[in-house]
Amino acid sequence: MPVTPDRLDRIGVLLGEAVGGGGIPGAVAMIGEGSVTLGRWTAGLADATAGRPMQADTVFDLASLTKVVATTTVTLALAGRGELKLGDPVAAYLPASRACGDGQVTIAHLLTHASGLPDSRRFYRWCGSRAELLRDLHRTRPDEPPGTRVAYSDPGFMVLGEVVAVVAREPLDAAVRRLVTGPLGLTATDFRPNGPAQRFAATECRADGTAWTGTVHDENARLMGGVAGHAGLFAPAADLARFAAWWVGADDAVVPAALRRAAASCQTEGLGGRRGYGWACPGDAFDILGGRWPPTAVSHTGFTGTSLALDPASGVWVVLLTNAVHAGRDATAVKALRRAVHEAVWVTAATPP
Repeated sequence: MPVTPDRLDRIGVLLGEAVGGGGIPGAVAMIGEGSVTLGRWTAGLADATAGRPMQADTVFDLASLTKVVATTTVTLALAGRGELKLGDPVAAYLPASRACGDGQVTIAHLLTHASGLPDSRRFYRWCGSRAELLRDLHRTRPDEPPGTRVAYSDPGFMVLGEVVAVVAREPLDAAVRRLVTGPLGLTATDFRPNGPAQRFAATECRADGTAWTGTVHDENARLMGGVAGHAGLFAPAADLARFAAWWVGADDAVVPAALRRAAASCQTEGLGGRRGYGWACPGDAFDILGGRWPPTAVSHTGFTGTSLALDPASGVWVVLLTNAVHAGRDATAVKALRRAVHEAVWVTAATPP
């Protein structure tokens, strides 16, 4: 089922229409099959307040794509190296954590959003430091018994980031750099990125009219110094394309291919959601693939307007990065664009030459 660039003209039109509609300031998209990039598009503005155009190499705040690109992948890398097991109780690594202190919550529960921990907690509203946030995070108890229901949880991935730091014996960002982004050659992907504002897509505007640019948008991650298991990673589209091509490939580097295939398979049948390790599988409440992609595909989104989708069976992948939150928190436009792009890609992918 070859995907050819001449059939992907519709993607550029969709991006242009989305930007023209005003709900999305700018976007960068890349589509490929295996190691081959089949198309790339850039539209709109990286910073509407400054009139700065989007560039192919603009660096985006990935928001919750951090969960799959960084935290899930580094956890699986540690598992592949035998430094942890996915069935291990979290309490074995964080014994002081009341959230997981009874030994019932496992690393797999955190990866699949089946820990029972709440969907979110606005720690930044009452905590004044990273230490205070971690204190309250570890006091947060599951809302329901672990392993009984899928409920997407930022605190769960915040806890997982702290597990990684303990196992790797270094901060989460250092572990991700050593075990994931460095070996994969993701040279522009990191937490707490450096460089001038012109490198970055602007996110939400402050009360004074200026936008967050190059500083993490997520308030909890910001309080944690920009490094957290649920948010904080920055990257350009080309690095995510390289990541996606590796994920769908057969290379055992970083994470064994068999473990990546398991991560992209539903691990939560019967629990009210369809999650792999980190990823949303088709049919999950967070699935963005619109029912057209095959059951082997997975996806994930980020609050700032980012998304990543891939299918290990066919090798098809889509990187769609927008700064939609720069226009406000109404996600209607970016949700519509995601649906349209992924439908167009799979219609194209499934059409014989």
